[in-house]
Amino acid sequence: MTPLESLPPNAVERLADRRPETLRRQAHEAGQRFLHADCSGARDKAGVMAALARGFALPSHFGANLDALYDSLTDLEPEPGARAPGLVLVLERLPGPPGFDADARDALLDVFRDAADAFGERGVAFRTFWSVSRGARPASP
Repeated sequence: MTPLESLPPNAVERLADRRPETLRRQAHEAGQRFLHADCSGARDKAGVMAALARGFALPSHFGANLDALYDSLTDLEPEPGARAPGLVLVLERLPGPPGFDADARDALLDVFRDAADAFGERGVAFRTFWSVSRGARPASP
């Protein structure tokens, strides 16, 4: 069992001591698609949505709201022909207040949880790892 396979297949977890490059390597070794969004330049919801659109290469018609994010996430495809199809997403350095408070982070992470559930129903792993910018308080687990 690989380190990635030892994690729940459909979950949203804090990045904690995991490194994005390690997750990238583990995803590659497992044949899973890796997507990374660095939100360090974001200050509010619009900035976070822009960082996600860039990092995850969301379609140009992405509506930059939570419903559109869910639709775009659930449209993502795993790597073709993967032995164990899945996606590994990293949301790094989410901003804090005043522009993006804990309620905003909770709402965003709920979208990723809902997407994980949808992928789970399809038998596809969907793991999301997130972190907040230094000094910002983490959202509820």
